[in-house]
Amino acid sequence: MGVLRAGLCPGLTQNMVQLLRSRGIKTVVDLVSADLEEVAQKCGLSYKALVALRRVLLAQFSAFPFNGADLYEELKTSTAILSTGIGSLDKLLDAGLYTGEVTEIVGGPGSGKTQVCLCVSAHVAHGLQQNVLYIDSNGGLTASRILQLLQARTPDEEEQAGALQRIQVVRAFDIFQMLDVIQDLRGTVAQQVSSSSGTLKVVIVDSVTAVVSPLLGGQQREGDQPHDPRQGHWEAQTCPRTLLELCTQHPVSPGHHQRHRSIR
Repeated sequence: MGVLRAGLCPGLTQNMVQLLRSRGIKTVVDLVSADLEEVAQKCGLSYKALVALRRVLLAQFSAFPFNGADLYEELKTSTAILSTGIGSLDKLLDAGLYTGEVTEIVGGPGSGKTQVCLCVSAHVAHGLQQNVLYIDSNGGLTASRILQLLQARTPDEEEQAGALQRIQVVRAFDIFQMLDVIQDLRGTVAQQVSSSSGTLKVVIVDSVTAVVSPLLGGQQREGDQPHDPRQGHWEAQTCPRTLLELCTQHPVSPGHHQRHRSIR
């Protein structure tokens, strides 16, 4: 908590601050944890004024209390484990992809990273009836391929069309376009905007390498480091508990520490 100063809250004057400091009470914590009767006697201040001041400070600086049952109910409604639609991959991931996390798919060219992203998009849009934001930075996404995946799931053309409408595609071919998209997304999530077909559940970035490697010299055929500070900007701020972020990149240097789950 902050240091006591005049104007920090109503009733806290410069004279009162000086008197409290003379008795070793310099911060909000010092005051709210002190014996106010003893403080009133030593500082020559009104006991009632000190009690009122402590109440104001507690209301202004204390966290709003929650009980465990309320927190558990909030957790159940705000988090989820999403199936990828691929049974073997779900088993590898301990049931699926977790909302509130950034999940990386790492592999060489042609290893199937984009295919996994497309499968997740199709499954979430059709099977879970939730919206997907697909950020394509390398031109690997085609509507015809997603349609093929949906046709394998259902022969109903209306269901196929509905699933396609739930997949929003954004092209971002440099890091600045990517960050603009992420910034817009943050505003959307903050306002809890949803459509009639469901809330936004998954953000897919395919791929991180395509937009970050030019900033690192342009010759990184093996891909970017997964925790370059430029990536951390969106990894830390765009993934609330209700949202899953899935991104792809080429293999990284061995031994590099990773703070979130990677699929190799």
